[in-house]
Parts: sequence; C-alpha cells; structure tokens
Amino acid sequence: MSNKDKLAAQQIYLLLGALFITSLVVSNLIFQKFFYWYPFDVEVFGSKLFVVSVGILPYPITFLITDLISEIYGKKRANQVVVAGIFASLFSVLIVYVADLVPAISSSPIDNGMFSHVFGRTILAVGASMTAYLFAQFIDIQIFHFWKQLTKGKHLWLRNNFSTFLSQFVDTFSVVLLLCFFEVLPWSMFKGLLISGFLFKVLIAVCDTPLLYLGVFLFKKRFKLQAHEEIQLL
Repeated sequence: MSNKDKLAAQQIYLLLGALFITSLVVSNLIFQKFFYWYPFDVEVFGSKLFVVSVGILPYPITFLITDLISEIYGKKRANQVVVAGIFASLFSVLIVYVADLVPAISSSPIDNGMFSHVFGRTILAVGASMTAYLFAQFIDIQIFHFWKQLTKGKHLWLRNNFSTFLSQFVDTFSVVLLLCFFEVLPWSMFKGLLISGFLFKVLIAVCDTPLLYLGVFLFKKRFKLQAHEEIQLL
C-alpha cells in the first residue's frame, strides 16, 4: 500500500473513531427521554414492551463501527477505539459535573434546578453505561474475530450478527440493571426496558448488516484488499 493510501486509511479511521465517540457520549447525555419505537401499546410482565430511551438511538452505531474497524483494521484498532470512547465518556462526565457546580445567574434561561434535573444523573448514567459498554464492546470484538477465524473470513453476516446479538444483550441487561439499582430508573421498568431494548437493538443489528457489507466492499475496492487482508496503520 502506498503512503498516500496509508494516509487516506488513517484519516478514515480517525473519522470512524470520531463518529463512534460522538455516538457514545451523546447516548449518555440524552438517555432520560423515552419513546415508543413501535406504534402498538403492548405490556409484558406489567411493563410497556416497546418503550425505550432515546439514548438507544445512536448506540447501535457504535457496534456497527467497531465491526467495520475489526474487519478492515483489525482487532487491535477496534479495541483502541473502545478505550478512547471510555476516556471520552469519563471526560464528558467531568465537564457536566463542573458545569453543574457553577451557579447560574438570575437571568439565565436555564436555572440551577432545571440543569441539575436534566444532567444531574449523567454521572450515574455514564457509570452504568460504561460498565455495560466495556463488557459488551470487548465481547463483541472477541466473538467477531472468533467467527472470522472459524469461517476463514467468510460469512460476514454471521459474525456481525452473532457477535452483536450477544454483546447487545449483555449491554442492555447490564445498563438497565445498574440504572435501576442506583434508582435512576424504577425497578418496575426493568423487564420491559430489558426486552424492548434488546429487541430494538437486534432489529437494528439485522438492518445494519447491509451497511456493513457496503462499507467492507468500499474499503476493499478503494484499498485493493484481499479476502483476509487488513489495513496496517503506522
């Protein structure tokens, strides 16, 4: 690969990393708003089945990006992005914490109470999310590469979905459990949010498989990669 191609590959990797980190940080900041992702009002175990947090919307993007990076750049680079996302999320917590401590002036459109109400639970949310995210992302990457080696680089759809399904269940179960444990959310929402969140993520994982194929195809065509070849960055 020429130096020009390596530079282009490095720039694309940085852009993918930026999308990954932005999706992760934003999902932790907006989690307190909930919505129906399916038009029918269905209950299971006494909880609304299709109610999820808006924080779930950007989160599946992170798994699509790590699978794409795993396929094109390798396991090591995917893990690096995961670690960078952890630091970015922790840094965002620090910023929110300091902003919450600073007293608002009397004419401020957002007063202290409103700001604390919206962002005050961000620290707990990020703590729960990061614990779940850490396990889920590393599980996703490990399983992805297990299936890649087992299938000798074939059946991309298989490793994409199998790795994502298990990691998304771990993520959903862990984050809902921790948020209920720390009383950010009531326990009455646990079962409904677990099932609804997992179903939503599974649906998104299935839908994003064509996008992963497209991304891998474009990478292999642009950088003339062989079937099992990965881009080695400097």
